[in-house]
Amino acid sequence: MRANCARILGHLPKGTRLLAVVKAGAYGHGAVPVARAAVDGGASGLAVATLEEAHALGGLVSPDRVLVMGGLTPAQARVAAAGGWSIGVSSREQAAALGKAGHKVPVHLKIDTGMGRFGCAPAEAPELARFIHQSSGLDLAGTWTHFASSESDDALTKAQFTRFTETIAAFDVGPGMRHACNSMGAYNHPEFALDAVRCGIAIYGCEWPGTQPALALRSVVTHVKTVDAGDTVGYGAKWKASGKHRVATVAIGYADGVHRARSNRGEVLVRGHRAQLIGTVSMDAITLDVTDVPGVEVGDVATLIGHDTDQVITAEEVAEWSNTISYEVLTSIGPRVERHYSG
Repeated sequence: MRANCARILGHLPKGTRLLAVVKAGAYGHGAVPVARAAVDGGASGLAVATLEEAHALGGLVSPDRVLVMGGLTPAQARVAAAGGWSIGVSSREQAAALGKAGHKVPVHLKIDTGMGRFGCAPAEAPELARFIHQSSGLDLAGTWTHFASSESDDALTKAQFTRFTETIAAFDVGPGMRHACNSMGAYNHPEFALDAVRCGIAIYGCEWPGTQPALALRSVVTHVKTVDAGDTVGYGAKWKASGKHRVATVAIGYADGVHRARSNRGEVLVRGHRAQLIGTVSMDAITLDVTDVPGVEVGDVATLIGHDTDQVITAEEVAEWSNTISYEVLTSIGPRVERHYSG
């Protein structure tokens, strides 16, 4: 984590600040340990989605260095203001509610430049920035936007950046900290870094070339048996043995983050070999064909993400087998999976 943050900062113009995105339990890794490592690696702030996530980070950095990015209702304004966190604002209604909450609230005005999810329209932004600036209960600490396709659509990314900077240029008040880039925006366009970037997936060692995966996901073999030709394995009898096979059951299932879409798809590392996942993924177990893996026995480690000798399975590879993205692979890792930290 520390090395990944340092690598990201090294790719950006000197003086760019890094906001480490640690929402959703730090993408399944564990919010507090990850946040601490990110700060040690050079992150100057943290970003989350909810007030509860912000509260959990208490004491790691000053509250105003935690940005709550998710949508909030006016009814949550008093709690949001009392926490001292920086709050993302998309509307005058939300800003007004925060301004009346009884605490000076640092806010980051979000402008919708093409994501279409949160944010005020560019035409409304200068007036809303002025309203925030003139409110005694608010501090315009930042202005931001979010790229919709920075990993795949360069033209859209450039158009969004231009729309954002042109909108800010029309402000008659200071915008505070300007930030637009997510992970792939920062990688593909370091010249768009402005004052800060918000990186999530890259700090976990995914998608950004040269970073190292921060997480390995492992379980253990709990049962091994031999099946004969015609025998089936798993719910729905979706896998049928073509001959004599050795089958290992591993204690991890869709309740733990192995998507059911992985049924009969992909591989798991056992004893330094790739073993095919066979049958339907169950809630608490998966089954592997270990016919070609010598000596498999109960208690052997099964690696779903990570290294085993010279073999490696990445979250990106798992995502392909699961018909999804690495973000969902990581955030799907369930709460009963024990987290162990090193370094």
